[in-house]
Amino acid sequence: MIQPQEIHNRFPELKWIKNETLRNQVAKTWSTAANKGGWTNLDDVPFTLLIENSGRLVDHTRRITKLAWNVGNTREEPLNKDYLIAGAILHDVGKLLEYEIKNGKAVKSEFGKQYRHPVSGSNLAKELGLPAEVVHIIYAHSKEGDTIQRSLEAIIVNHCDFIDFEIKKILVK
Repeated sequence: MIQPQEIHNRFPELKWIKNETLRNQVAKTWSTAANKGGWTNLDDVPFTLLIENSGRLVDHTRRITKLAWNVGNTREEPLNKDYLIAGAILHDVGKLLEYEIKNGKAVKSEFGKQYRHPVSGSNLAKELGLPAEVVHIIYAHSKEGDTIQRSLEAIIVNHCDFIDFEIKKILVK
């Protein structure tokens, strides 16, 4: 089982969340998703199934969190940086439920064939009591958010996510 302490160790960016309760909720959400998804090693979880050899989800998540942090610190608008960082760290947490390893290869799980990661991740975060604003960021970070009004924090995470995806897509070719 993956414990919340392992999540704290893997994501030093959690320290950027000033609210200790929220910081611990974020770690618990990652560990809960990993355990529900049957993951015993976070290094086995791919960033995406859409790009072969896309790298690790943990590395992608850390890049998005750093990008979001830098954007958030550059903007002058009033942003909730705790929510921004929590949303960045959790934006793809649903992939721990959407993917599985079968015959040595990462594939969509049966659950993942029914629910994309923004839906499963936001539902899990809501179930675990995270603030609605963080749940919104998780849900709105991908195409699911294209038809709703994204918060400022969700706009940042959405764009940071696609920056990383588009760069990775070109570099892996």
